[in-house]
Amino acid sequence: MGARPDITAWRPHVEGIDEVFHAHFADHTYPMHTHDAWTLLIVDEGMVRYDLDHHEHGSAGSEVTLLPPHIPHNGGAATPEGFRKRVLYLNTTQLGADLAGRAVARPVLRDPLLRHRVHQLHLTLQHRGEELEAQSRLALVSERLAGHLGEEPAAFKVADRRVAYALRDLLDGRFVEGLTLREAAERLHTHHTHLVRAFGREFGIAPHQYVTGRRVDLARRLLLGGMRVPEVAVSAGFYDQPHFSRHFKRVVGTSPGHYARTGREVTSI
Repeated sequence: MGARPDITAWRPHVEGIDEVFHAHFADHTYPMHTHDAWTLLIVDEGMVRYDLDHHEHGSAGSEVTLLPPHIPHNGGAATPEGFRKRVLYLNTTQLGADLAGRAVARPVLRDPLLRHRVHQLHLTLQHRGEELEAQSRLALVSERLAGHLGEEPAAFKVADRRVAYALRDLLDGRFVEGLTLREAAERLHTHHTHLVRAFGREFGIAPHQYVTGRRVDLARRLLLGGMRVPEVAVSAGFYDQPHFSRHFKRVVGTSPGHYARTGREVTSI
């Protein structure tokens, strides 16, 4: 009897990603099958071997594998120790199904920057409340994948200060309740990847980092005003108290509770 696989799967609240799938298989072999989404795969341990369109391929830790929708493939470990992988199933809003033929010809992408960006996206997707960051990271991943498939990126190549400032205005008005990149792009009549790049060029910070900063600033005022930590987390736009505490400590250097207590100590002197 083989070892029990270690599997985690979930559907994130991020448009464009149908499923996140993390797995460690010691002896499982996939039969031939298809997906209706793009399969974006990175391998963290071992090596995966698979057949795609009657050709054998392999994927190891330094590479990114992109399998197109509706094309049969199988898969299994290429080493006795098995393999550990992380997979994103991207729907065709991210990459058009018409690009499938190009992916069949070259499913293995040797691109360290892309590999790093996919890794960062996975880390972000493990935390609720980080949807704007995940959307920003996904936009850059999809843009680079499209480039590998020979498609011109949809984002404009010219820096646009007006777009950056317009996005900042939108974020300022919605930083508590939140704003998706897709919604911002529709309002500003541009592509969401262009928003991420234009904002970063102009302000030296990503949109999600800007929103987090605004939320932390508001939280500081509310804490010093005497509001309790759980209420502050909600009032400042964080998903829950752990989400709030994690970002507050990273930005301010101490926990929300300790920050609030120092304020009370000073006012009681």
